[in-house]
Amino acid sequence: MIRRTVELCHRSRDAFDAIIDVRSPAEFALDHIPGAINLPVLDDEQRAAVGTEYVQGSKFLARRAGAAMVARNIAAHLEGALADRTGSFQPLVYCWRGGQRSHAMATVMDQVGWPVAVVHDGYQAWRRQVTAALYDQPVPHRLVLLDGPTGSGKTALLTALAERGAQTLDLEALAAHRGSLFGAMPGGQPSQKAFETRLHDALDRLDPARPVVAEAESSKIGARVIPPSLWAAMSPAPVFELAAPLSARIAHIVEHYAGIAADPAALDQALTRLPRHHAKAAIAEWRGMAARGEIDELAAALIEAHYDPAYQRTTQTRNRAVLERIAMTDLTPDGLADTARRIMTALDA
Repeated sequence: MIRRTVELCHRSRDAFDAIIDVRSPAEFALDHIPGAINLPVLDDEQRAAVGTEYVQGSKFLARRAGAAMVARNIAAHLEGALADRTGSFQPLVYCWRGGQRSHAMATVMDQVGWPVAVVHDGYQAWRRQVTAALYDQPVPHRLVLLDGPTGSGKTALLTALAERGAQTLDLEALAAHRGSLFGAMPGGQPSQKAFETRLHDALDRLDPARPVVAEAESSKIGARVIPPSLWAAMSPAPVFELAAPLSARIAHIVEHYAGIAADPAALDQALTRLPRHHAKAAIAEWRGMAARGEIDELAAALIEAHYDPAYQRTTQTRNRAVLERIAMTDLTPDGLADTARRIMTALDA
C-alpha cells in the first residue's frame, strides 16, 4: 500500500532508508530535499521531448512514449541502484508536485513489496516549508556571532567550537563561499534555493533552547543572499569581538587561501574585481605582487588598504551588543582551542 505523507522535518525524513527524487537531473541539481538521491524516471532530454509532443503534437502519443521511457528507466533503477535493497527497504519518493512521476515509481515499488511513501505535493511541499521558515516566520534560535576583521580565524574557531559541543551554523560552508573577494570554492555555489534548503535543514537540526554560534557575515555570501528571517535574527545578535596580531592574521590568510594563491590567473582576476575606490596604481601594484608570488606581502597590503577599512566602516553601522572582546595571541590549533573554551564558558554562564 502506498502511503502519502506531508511530514518533512528531519526526524521524519531520517526514518526512511532512502529519499528518492524521481525528477530529471536538471531539476535535482537546482534543489532537492536534503539527503535525496536522484533516480529519474525521465532524464532531461526525455522530459523535454515528451513535453514538446504533449504541447505541440499529440497528448496520446506523448503519454504513450513517456510511459515507455518511464518503464525502461524504472527497470534500470531496479536492476542498478536498487538491486541490493532487501524486502525491508523503506523509501520515500517525490517528484515536482507528487504527481505522475512519483506515482509511477511508487506503484512499481509497492508491487515489489517495499513499504513506500510518497510526498504529498512533492518538491513544492518542501519548498513551501523552506519559504515559510526563512521568509514568513521568525527564526526561533538565539544567535551569537563571532565578529572580527579578515584573517582573525572566525571559521576555524567555529569549527573548534563545534568540536567541543557548541551549536554552530557555518554559513560559509552552506553557501560554499568564504564570503570575501577571494572566497570562491571549487565546484561553485549552490543555487539560492539549494542554499536555503541547506540553511533550513541545518536550523531544523539545532535546539532553539540553546545558543547557536555563527560568523557575523554580510547579507550576501558570494552570490547567495541570507534569507530575511535569518538576517532579522542576525542583525541584532550579540557578538564576541575577536582580535589577533597582524602577523598571525597574515599567516592564517596565506594558509587558508592557498588554493587561489596557487592559481595566478584566478588570483589576478579576483584583484581586478576590487572596488573602484582603490587607485588604479594600487591595484596594479597588488597584481604585480601576485604575479611575483609575494603572497604574504599581498595579504598584508590588502589587510591594510582594503579589508580593515571595510571592517571598520561596517562595524560603525552595526548596533550589536559586545559580549566579550577577545584578544587572541595566535591562531594555532592550541590558541583557537583556548579561545573556544573561553567562549564556551561565556555561553554557559
